[in-house]
Amino acid sequence: MLEALFSNVPLMIVTTGALVGIAASLVGTFLVLRTQSMLSDAISHSIVFGIVVVWLVTRQQSGPVQIVGAALTGVLTVFLTELLAGTRRVKADAAIGLVFPVLFSIGVLLLNLYARDVHIDAHMVLLGEIGFVWLDTVTLGGLAVPQSLVWMGAMTLVNLAFVVLFYKELKLATFDAALATALGFAPVALFYGLLLLTSATAVAAFDAVGAVLFIAFVIVPPSAAYLLTDRLWLMIVYAALIATASSAAGYFLAVLLDVSIGGMMAVMTGVFLALAFLFGPRYGLIAQRMRRRGQALANECRTLAVHLYNHEGGDEQDEENVARALGEHLRWDAARARRVLVRSLDRGHIVRDGELLRLTPKGRAVAREILEPWRLEGGESAARS
Repeated sequence: MLEALFSNVPLMIVTTGALVGIAASLVGTFLVLRTQSMLSDAISHSIVFGIVVVWLVTRQQSGPVQIVGAALTGVLTVFLTELLAGTRRVKADAAIGLVFPVLFSIGVLLLNLYARDVHIDAHMVLLGEIGFVWLDTVTLGGLAVPQSLVWMGAMTLVNLAFVVLFYKELKLATFDAALATALGFAPVALFYGLLLLTSATAVAAFDAVGAVLFIAFVIVPPSAAYLLTDRLWLMIVYAALIATASSAAGYFLAVLLDVSIGGMMAVMTGVFLALAFLFGPRYGLIAQRMRRRGQALANECRTLAVHLYNHEGGDEQDEENVARALGEHLRWDAARARRVLVRSLDRGHIVRDGELLRLTPKGRAVAREILEPWRLEGGESAARS
């Protein structure tokens, strides 16, 4: 049964992509919240330098030594970036743009000079080829398991353990670094630990999906999740689900359309981001428009309540508190006046007494809630004058 499972090519491709997405989104959520998500771009490019250096020293193209060694290059990238930004001669974003192209270009030069006969190349690091992950296997318990599946499974577990163990500290350091420092949580150490895991995940993923898809998984699913919830743990869960769905949908659409699998997975992350942007329950474009429309209608109902309240019991009540007077005195057209009347009736703010519009106790309370603070403020101003 397990042998049939690991020999299922579509399942291995989708599972590898999902594991890359989950591992990337676990660390990417905190980078997005810290507004430092583009560090993943810098790290994913600069690790080319680390991969080549580790290969030159150890002659290992994969494995834990390669992952740890190359991951340290990502930390070096951030350290050099902060060192450069600390001079205050350049801004942080410019420092990123200065550091990682240097390390990336040195890595490419070393590849061309000393690793011409090795399958490590810049194209593979940037784009990878997830469609071939099932060919590169390692024997575990007598079963041929895709090597990328093993390393990405391990990195997913490590990232998950880090987030679970330090969830409270990461949450506090992300939203209030000063308080985290005061409480002794060492936010700087946590940040570098997060970057080390980001770099290690990038190295583990580069052979399968490459840097481009890795960057998409780090940034886009957490950004989409951010549009769906304000709760951190839910954001992490949603980001992982979006990454998994992007992997599955991307594979099947790529096969259907005969296009790049990794490219279609990246496109699907963008599709889910667009859906969250449009249909998100709180920050989605449609939800915001509906809230604004609802608020505008609620304000119109309050305006009607104040108008009726001001003339209630007065000499002009029979003339002012009727439907036909709304167009003249509130400058509403017939359609708008009809809409507000229907909404106010549904809310229980008013009742009809023949042609006369009368406030209910609820409608009267709405008017008083608006008018009494204004009248109190006016009274205080008159007393001061």
